Amino acid sequence: MRRTTILIDSHCIGDAHLCLESSFVLIVSFVVQKNMPSQQRCPWCESGNDLYREYHDGEWGVPVYDDKHQFEFLTLESAQAGLSWATILNKREGYRKAFAQFDVQKVARFSAKRIEKLLQNPGIVRNKLKVNAAVTNAQAFIEVQQEHGRFAKYIWQFVEGKPIQNRWKTTKDVPVTTAESDALSKDLKSKGFKFAGSTIMYAHMQATGLVNDHLVSCFRHQECAKLARA
Repeated sequence: MRRTTILIDSHCIGDAHLCLESSFVLIVSFVVQKNMPSQQRCPWCESGNDLYREYHDGEWGVPVYDDKHQFEFLTLESAQAGLSWATILNKREGYRKAFAQFDVQKVARFSAKRIEKLLQNPGIVRNKLKVNAAVTNAQAFIEVQQEHGRFAKYIWQFVEGKPIQNRWKTTKDVPVTTAESDALSKDLKSKGFKFAGSTIMYAHMQATGLVNDHLVSCFRHQECAKLARA
């Protein structure tokens, strides 16, 4: 909404012959509705709060090539299992504080005492299996780094180094697993990762831009496609 003020300096206005002394100014204020076209988004983000839309507009589907963010999303995606993504987003800051800003080296060294303390933290999902999995996955993550140099280098090989550019028209078209997520899940499990099923891994691939699953009608589809490395 925009409030516009018009200053009119006149002797007479309209048929009613509303006469004004030349020294007076008639001030007319009214509200103008901005008729700006709204950006079309993927429907799933419109059902949440502003945080949900901000995540969709700024992060979901953006190719992630650094290990810290890969580990962050792995931790958050595994915590989501059985819950809504909105629940995890609302606790994201709590996770950052609880899991050492997602410093994988520090998380890998969390002791049993530290884990028990985390289970009392209302800022995260207090599920013992999931909290233990975060620590186990940190340890496995480091092993992958040692083997491949970077975890990102390892995970991107499952899509041949570049994002899969899908062109879905409706939400119903978007799969929950693919052959690529199946392969990634199987390999991660063999390396000791927990909460690494194909559905969770496909969600991770969507979040970190290994696949572009924005609907073609969504304004972010083309934007994310342009972010892929050559």
